[in-house]
Amino acid sequence: MSSFYIEGGHKLSGKIVPQGAKNEALQVISAVLLTSQEVTIENIPEILDTLRLIDILKKLGVSVTKREQNTFVFKAGKINQDYIISQEFNADCGNLRGSVLLIGPLLARLGSARLPNIGGDKIGRRRIDTHINGFLKLGATLRQDAKLDSLFVEAKNLKGASMILEEASITGTANLIMTACIIKGKTIIYNAACEPYLQQLCKMLNAMGAKISGIGSNHLVIEGQVHLNGTVHRVLPDFIEIGSWIGLAAMTQSELIIKNVGWEHLGLVPNVFRKLGLTINKIGDDIHIPAHEHGYTIHNYLDDSILTISDAPWPGFTPDLLSVVLVVATQANGCLLVHQKMFESRLFFVDKLIDMGAKIILCDPHRATVIGHNFKTQLKATTMSSPDIRAGISLLIAALSARGTSIIHNIEQIDRGYQNIDKRLLAIGAQIQRMG
Repeated sequence: MSSFYIEGGHKLSGKIVPQGAKNEALQVISAVLLTSQEVTIENIPEILDTLRLIDILKKLGVSVTKREQNTFVFKAGKINQDYIISQEFNADCGNLRGSVLLIGPLLARLGSARLPNIGGDKIGRRRIDTHINGFLKLGATLRQDAKLDSLFVEAKNLKGASMILEEASITGTANLIMTACIIKGKTIIYNAACEPYLQQLCKMLNAMGAKISGIGSNHLVIEGQVHLNGTVHRVLPDFIEIGSWIGLAAMTQSELIIKNVGWEHLGLVPNVFRKLGLTINKIGDDIHIPAHEHGYTIHNYLDDSILTISDAPWPGFTPDLLSVVLVVATQANGCLLVHQKMFESRLFFVDKLIDMGAKIILCDPHRATVIGHNFKTQLKATTMSSPDIRAGISLLIAALSARGTSIIHNIEQIDRGYQNIDKRLLAIGAQIQRMG
């Protein structure tokens, strides 16, 4: 297990180029299974989760060539079905939540897919009922294999259908879209997720010959095609990482420029941070964050009641940035209520911030009230462990702003979502060392 040693309290400066979006990359990498032709994907973040998925594809028989940094060429010829029914497949999927995205492509291509032992962050219940109910609507059945202690979703003849999803699940929508692309008939999905990264998946599939309409809305229509072709696709900048850099600049009172952010895909992210009192300047396609030397003041509601920031499906605010928002509020002038609606365990990392001197009241598993220090009191260093990706980056931001040397263990959780995070921080003046 590796650790970060962080000497906090240093001003940072410079330019940062955001990595490719992890959540998009996991979807489009899975989609290469839908064709036997070459698919080139650019700007893939080389992080633990994407590399684990690529490794699973290799074991599935997919030819993978790294053309250059962050660019891979995939060719899914014959699929290795022996691997799918092996214990190794179950173990590999157990390390990666994104492996759930393999079910749809494998079901559509082979007529059968094993429901893997899905891993991922322990942030609350993350059921896959939306996926399975959608597959059943398309004509699949479930089979229990006692010998393998596994469930299989199978279909002799999948056919398009109309469905209303119980929840706007991103991975559920992605799985059903990928399945519907190469089966007979028309599939209509209501209450579909419509995040930018899902829109990117649809655009990539259309470039491969799929016929998907309603992209960007919660009403998708997919007309099944006989086969899909190869294509070249580029992954968007990761707006979760962009939000993390904004939070880092604020907490360290540093001036930073975030390059080539793709403003049209950021949604509410800039405005939510502006509600915390941050100055966020748009310079072309870059974000400029000035040094907030005099702090920042939370904007209350018009009736002067306490501001609440909560998560919601797109175009609402992403749950993946609530932990960063919470950390930024610890040094704001004012109070904030953070309401995490989607996951009941995601706020449990706040005890570590409280140990650092933050004024936070955990009201219940979903809500926390933050009383900002207004930089009158600096957070103090401590030793802690990263519980998941997003809590991990938030604790790292807190440590970089704190007085003294902090240690963060279990940083593999951070590496799952952020490429070369320590080297990139060193480049802008952070004092951070990887140990172990």
